Amino acid sequence: MTWFAGTQRAAAVAVGLLALLPLAYVATGLIEAGGDTASLVLRPRVGELLTNTVVLVVLGVAACVLIGTAAAWLVERTDLPGRPLWTALLIAPLAVPAFVNSFGWFSLRPSFSGLGAALTVTTLSYYPLVYLPVAAVLRGGDPAHEEIARSLGHTISRTFVRVTLPQLRPAVLGGGLLVGLHLLAEFGALQSLRYDTFTTAIYDQYQSTFDGSAATALAAVLVLLCLLLLGGELAFNRQTRLSRTGSGTARPPRRHPLPARPLWVVALALLPLAALGVPIGTLVHWLLTSTSAAFPAGPLLSATGTTLMLALGGAAVTTALALPVAWLVVRRRGRLSTVIERSTYVGNSLPGIVVALALITAGIRWLPALYQSTAMLLTAYGLLFLPRAMVSLRAALQQAPPELDDVGRSLGVRPHAVLLRVGLPLIARGLGAGFVLVFLAVVTELTSTLLLAPIGTRTLATQFWNATSEINYGAAAPYALLMILISAPAAWLLVRRA
Repeated sequence: MTWFAGTQRAAAVAVGLLALLPLAYVATGLIEAGGDTASLVLRPRVGELLTNTVVLVVLGVAACVLIGTAAAWLVERTDLPGRPLWTALLIAPLAVPAFVNSFGWFSLRPSFSGLGAALTVTTLSYYPLVYLPVAAVLRGGDPAHEEIARSLGHTISRTFVRVTLPQLRPAVLGGGLLVGLHLLAEFGALQSLRYDTFTTAIYDQYQSTFDGSAATALAAVLVLLCLLLLGGELAFNRQTRLSRTGSGTARPPRRHPLPARPLWVVALALLPLAALGVPIGTLVHWLLTSTSAAFPAGPLLSATGTTLMLALGGAAVTTALALPVAWLVVRRRGRLSTVIERSTYVGNSLPGIVVALALITAGIRWLPALYQSTAMLLTAYGLLFLPRAMVSLRAALQQAPPELDDVGRSLGVRPHAVLLRVGLPLIARGLGAGFVLVFLAVVTELTSTLLLAPIGTRTLATQFWNATSEINYGAAAPYALLMILISAPAAWLLVRRA
């Protein structure tokens, strides 16, 4: 093993250990609870929460995979007109936080609550996480295998099932995994829609009692669900080669004629209309009609500046943490790399409050100088959003031929120089996509920011949440609109990279 490879592996191991910190916090809490753990877990309430959480995750992932994959195929592989516009509209919901989306729907209809409401809002908010990687594979893949299948007499649908879908498997599973982890940890939207899951119950337990044993027991069950989700994705996502090293370049994919085109156009248009039109329309309505609506320039500018600073810093930290892990997973595949990669997904499945408390506990015991610091908050963002960067980087590295690295080293170029001159340019799109996805997540992050931000720090998300908690919708609307305006350029960058 070269010095460079050893350094990359050591960095990946360090990131994996850091990512397991919330898990260690939960395990320590269970040990301290001792014999009470079983009684805390084996309660009827836990069974109800388990059912609610599993049903939401299963249905939510299925809905996002179905909608995201179908939309990507319609845009990338049919003669649907206006492809750049559709790409922009279908990615745009990433600019609207899920809890703002739920606020819009709930304000429109106060009885909008329960499983159906939660499934509607989360699907509209998270289907782009599947659409993005699937569309990227459909756009960049070599159509030769599909053309061979068609020449052998296979129909379009049979070719899609037998040839296209296996090529899409890593993208579909990666996007579905992100959706599932987000649903396990979702708090703001579900709290607003009065749909109880483990995350909302954990938050209520920590808020209502100084004894966190019950909340820790619930978090332990949530960790088990996360491990099951990771194991399922690993079982189905067999390692396959997606890069191409043949002569020439891949031809653009053939676009199939789309029957009943007006119906498909209407169906696609309903997605951005529901995901963007409802929340934005509701916010504008409250601004125009509420007596509490106001635009305090000082607080708005301060919260906007703080949000931008934290989002840029959090995205940079998270992407830097994800790079050595993604490199190890793709270039040095093995049992160790698999364990490290799986560990990076644990934090994203836990509520922000659990991750925040884990960092607070570790900071007070070992690094008290970091308590209530921006560095601790950025670390929390890294633990929470590593999967967003990981999925993008892993996909980019899988499509970058490793032979090019070997050629560079055979010419006498040092490994780190090969990474800078060959590796990074090849994965620049994936690196940028991961950065932007994390940026979007940090702009709307709520619970860990409330707990870890230095005293006096106010972001757009926390100000919006404080105003809506007081049923002061007019005062909350400007903060929500600013969140969307900040997120819109990031979403546009994703469109440009797409």
